[in-house]
Amino acid sequence: MMRRWHLALLAIAAVLLFGLVLAITTPDPAADAKDMPDLILRYAENQPEGYPTTEAAYAFADLVEEKTGGRVQIRVYSNGVLGSEDSVVEQMEYGGIDFSRISVMSLGEFMPELYVLQLPFLYKDSDHMWRVLDGPIGETFLASIQDSIGLTALTWFDAGVRHFYTNEPVTSLDDLKGLYIRVAESSLMEEIIQDLGAVPVRLAYDDVYSALAKKDIDGAENNWPSYDYTGHYEVAKYMLLDGHTRIPELMLASAEAMKKLADLDPSYPSIVEDCARQAGLLERELWKQAEAESEAKMREAGVTVTSLSDAELRRFREAAAPIYEEYADQEKIIRKIQEAA
Repeated sequence: MMRRWHLALLAIAAVLLFGLVLAITTPDPAADAKDMPDLILRYAENQPEGYPTTEAAYAFADLVEEKTGGRVQIRVYSNGVLGSEDSVVEQMEYGGIDFSRISVMSLGEFMPELYVLQLPFLYKDSDHMWRVLDGPIGETFLASIQDSIGLTALTWFDAGVRHFYTNEPVTSLDDLKGLYIRVAESSLMEEIIQDLGAVPVRLAYDDVYSALAKKDIDGAENNWPSYDYTGHYEVAKYMLLDGHTRIPELMLASAEAMKKLADLDPSYPSIVEDCARQAGLLERELWKQAEAESEAKMREAGVTVTSLSDAELRRFREAAAPIYEEYADQEKIIRKIQEAA
């Protein structure tokens, strides 16, 4: 009899304990609903974690969540998991992706008038480029993107100056002749590479390391942080500092995303635009830091870095000059950009 009584007490205790655990661990639907944002939006970024543009994307998402009191949450998808830049733009056009950071080089395939901002040797330095983009010319281009492809351009991002890196030494314009150089999906970049005497090879960003390692291509062109973060310096140890172009980037929003924000609260589109501008300024500072750190790291890693003499750099400029003739209809804008130096 006593044994049965003990067993009964143990059974009751087990039931009570299970109920207590269940009460502690089972989510409260009402509490969950209270904590859930009213709107979740997606941000596409093809660069890895820790990259300046990726960090700026997270800062933008945090600002938006803070300024909307948690009602709007932006989820950042880095490492290109939502597709290439061209694919992302197409998805944004029908609302499949809400925000993204896109190179003006890629965007030029959808809006050719943007090519004028990427012409070779157009800017004297970074400060020159920002005087242009932060002024009336930059504002005009931001507004025209909405009219041309239906996306809202929120802010400019920095992507530095681009150089050549190769798996064999290149120290002059003559050395570039006939080399197979990877380029992104950009007809303008193809022309620049051809004018400099090399052979452009369109290749997906993720395939460049393998192609360099197998010597299917002789080199590529990009900025210091990209050269560093991709590990391309491991298979292409020669960097030629020619600075053939500076290509700014843009944070974009889809029309569908801006409509959803306005429907939720008429003030939210303006809030998002302000948050984007703050993130853009942050990205510029992050970029300066990353560019300096990557260059120092690459030099320490044993990369052979070649700077051009004034005379050799002049040869590069002269070789690329004919491309300007194709933009004679934008001569006035080009002249204003050059005068801003």
